Amino acid sequence: MKKIFTILLLAGIFKQSFAQSSKPASTANPPALTLIKEADIKKDIFELAGDAFRGRRAGTLDEMRSAVWVAQKAMEAGLKPAGDDGTYFQFYNIKRTITGGNGTFSINNKNLQLWKQVWPTQPVETHLNGAVMWLNSMADTTKDLTGKIVAVKIVAPAPLPVSWMSLWGLRYTSLAVRQQTLALRRKGVAAIILVADQQTEASLGFVGHNYQEGLYQLEGTPASNVKPIPVIVTLGSFANDFQQANATAKADFRVEVSMYPSANVVAKAAGTDADLKNEYVLFSGHHDHDGVGVPVDRDSIWNGADDNASVTVGMLAIARAWSAKPGKRSALFVWHGAEERGLLGSRWYAAHPTVKKEDIVAVLNGDMIGRNAPDSAALLGTTSHKNSTQLVDMAMKANQQQTHFKVDFSWDDAKHPENWYFRSDHLPYAQAGIPAIFFTTLLHADYHTPKDEPSRIDIAKLTKMAKWMYATGWLVSQTPQKPMLEKTP
Repeated sequence: MKKIFTILLLAGIFKQSFAQSSKPASTANPPALTLIKEADIKKDIFELAGDAFRGRRAGTLDEMRSAVWVAQKAMEAGLKPAGDDGTYFQFYNIKRTITGGNGTFSINNKNLQLWKQVWPTQPVETHLNGAVMWLNSMADTTKDLTGKIVAVKIVAPAPLPVSWMSLWGLRYTSLAVRQQTLALRRKGVAAIILVADQQTEASLGFVGHNYQEGLYQLEGTPASNVKPIPVIVTLGSFANDFQQANATAKADFRVEVSMYPSANVVAKAAGTDADLKNEYVLFSGHHDHDGVGVPVDRDSIWNGADDNASVTVGMLAIARAWSAKPGKRSALFVWHGAEERGLLGSRWYAAHPTVKKEDIVAVLNGDMIGRNAPDSAALLGTTSHKNSTQLVDMAMKANQQQTHFKVDFSWDDAKHPENWYFRSDHLPYAQAGIPAIFFTTLLHADYHTPKDEPSRIDIAKLTKMAKWMYATGWLVSQTPQKPMLEKTP
């Protein structure tokens, strides 16, 4: 009798255990939240954003090394390859157009040193040799300027960029150059020489490096219908040379075009539901940054720890959790390349997805999730740029239940001067008609400087942000109906 009782008891325990294990996972409580660990995230970010990866600039071997590193970590996390040809990679070509390094420029037969005293602002075949007409101001346009080489001092743009905006010197210079170029083009000038004012000159280390790096585009990007003209910036100390009687300028700049490979890393975790596993929750981030650039305090490596190693390693943590406890829908992880060169990786994947586009039910993108106040975060795609109320509601429900951030929605306002919504990898997906939101902890003083290093990351906050993204993805995965699309930005 005792033996029979024991058998029945064990059978009951087995039945209860089986019932519990086969019971559908709770929609509200993501089952593997504890697998997203600070120790793992800290180890990964100090490795990826360390100096050994040299800032992971797109179009360099450093970016390729980072892509291989991410793919290796994705495999170790249990994800399966979802890139091209059964691999973890989706390669595409970047067309880079630069001004050749052997270009020359002189004023009154005085040679100026390229990239130190004179900067072509864009790659344009330039062969100038003629008189220079000095303009005392932008209002000094009463004379016929058609076909002339004109020189004028850079004037402050109107209106000025908001004082607290990121990369203020770059914005000041770029806006001033654009405004003056447009005004002078309308006068039919042949070439424009802009003499730096004090603010521009203080920014030329950073701005000039961008001019030197040239233009990055996806292969096959249509050429502009607007024929470019030479626009050249010089140091302010040459103003007197351009104002001399019978001043002349001579320039010979040639354009060089190269193709560089870049790579998205694409991996997946299969869902558990027979029908829903054919649909995907897409976690999105970028693994590249700015590479080796202008030194700041003798540091020339722009590590990009927050931007965007933070999300890269956060997604790896989510991958480990998802692989251990899959959702009903499948999870797709896309670590994009070349985001810093113009969202090139996400533009490529949105146009060439490795799964059916209509099977991507939502995009959860992150960019910079490891800095600022511990209890603050922001969510974009929520107000002015919202394309799915249901997706936003899921994100807010996940925050309410799990992470309890004070969420800032103001950066999603169409009038916000940073235009932050348009500067990360969710955008091409939203434009392609896929529900998308953007998790971030916003900008800080180290943004796009060599000081964006792992030691400055709030690991606890980064871990918490990864949990928020994971919990949101879990809700999307478990909800029978897809988040409804309302509009395309």
